Amino acid sequence: MTAADTQQLIDFTYIAAAIGFILSIKWLGSPVTAKRGVIIGEIASAVAVIATLCDPQVDQYKWIIITLILGAAVGVPLGMVKMTAVPQRTALSHAFGALSAALIGIAEYYVAAPGVPRFQMAEIGLEVIIGSLTFTGSLIAAGKLQEILPQRPITYVGQNYVSLTTLAAALGLVVALVIHPEMTFLFPIMIAVALIFGIMLVTPIGGADMPTVISLLNSYAGFSASLLGFVLNNKVLIVAGALDGASGFILSVIMCKAMNRSFTNVLFGAFGQVQASAAGAKEERAVKSASPEDAAAILAAANTVVIVPGYGMAVAQAQHKVRELYDILTKKGIDVRFGIHPVAGRMPGHMNVLLAEADIPYDKMMEMDAINGDIPQTDVALVIGANDVTNPAARTDQSSPIFGMPIIDVDKARTVMVIKRSMAAGFAGIDNPLYYLDNTMMLFGDAKKFVSDIVRELSGGGH
Repeated sequence: MTAADTQQLIDFTYIAAAIGFILSIKWLGSPVTAKRGVIIGEIASAVAVIATLCDPQVDQYKWIIITLILGAAVGVPLGMVKMTAVPQRTALSHAFGALSAALIGIAEYYVAAPGVPRFQMAEIGLEVIIGSLTFTGSLIAAGKLQEILPQRPITYVGQNYVSLTTLAAALGLVVALVIHPEMTFLFPIMIAVALIFGIMLVTPIGGADMPTVISLLNSYAGFSASLLGFVLNNKVLIVAGALDGASGFILSVIMCKAMNRSFTNVLFGAFGQVQASAAGAKEERAVKSASPEDAAAILAAANTVVIVPGYGMAVAQAQHKVRELYDILTKKGIDVRFGIHPVAGRMPGHMNVLLAEADIPYDKMMEMDAINGDIPQTDVALVIGANDVTNPAARTDQSSPIFGMPIIDVDKARTVMVIKRSMAAGFAGIDNPLYYLDNTMMLFGDAKKFVSDIVRELSGGGH
């Protein structure tokens, strides 16, 4: 086989891999076909890697094998984390992907420097900037999700101006390198500025916006990989990176719409600062609390129940106990469904993933728009660790930071029960009027233990 024939075969293989990536994204859009999407995505990735290794330009396999072994040694343990740790693991994956793209771009620059063609210099510069800021930004996001770093926004006066000036400086250095490629000393400065900007970008974003941030960082990592494809003249990397970047960006737009907020508000609004009025409101208003026995009696008397999970369920790792509750209520002839808010949890689809892990039927997981119309006819709405996505202030209080955000209308149910550790404000940093309504009862405690106690009472074990 001639070199031309080999290259043609590789190109056809890349086309097949690209089709696989497209089908993977399509199938990942539904829980029913998600497993098929994962499998075809893995196959397409393996095909693309094998085709690249067969390229005649690859003549040294020793370092490739060594790095594959090292990568697997790190990647396998990361893949074995608990489902509740998936958001921070996802952020780390974005960090590593962006770092690899940035390092390859850096290597390509120093191979060709100082005689880098201007157009290629622009490609490398943009690719390295996006990869570098995504790397540090993803590390900050992972730290917030792991609660190593403060989850509240960290801000100071004039922060947005400083951040945007830092980004402008990084882009200005790219322009300078395009015009004066011989000024190679500017390249490491550009990298350092981009790394600093990544930290500055995510630090002022609060935990409530982490789902959108995770999606956006995924988009950045994809676009970085796509730009790297142009640098390396690798077609499958261009396509795969563009698909990843575009899908992540579209998902970010969808999530912003779900919160009725703009990108600029998410990135620069410092959303999540604790509101000073919340503490005073909590001191002046009383709430009704109930025991597991009371909650079990109310659930047993219901005909319809809607369970609304949130991050509190994830932290308590209560999804399997929730499945037990679902099973026992269903056996009693009670119609049980789950209301899923698009931004509940700390990454896109977080609640769906946790409930699917506990084998909750897919047809029982209802999106916000689908479940809201039925809640006024629902006997009991059971909120498990969800705060901001059930806050009626989003509908009624124009002074609230979340005013206008679509919520799950649990307050319209005949009875509302909220499992929560305390009356502390949620990630948005604001009080929730839901807790003080006449039809609301607070179930204070760890979600996993409280649900377990309810299940025990319903099964007759409490008597």
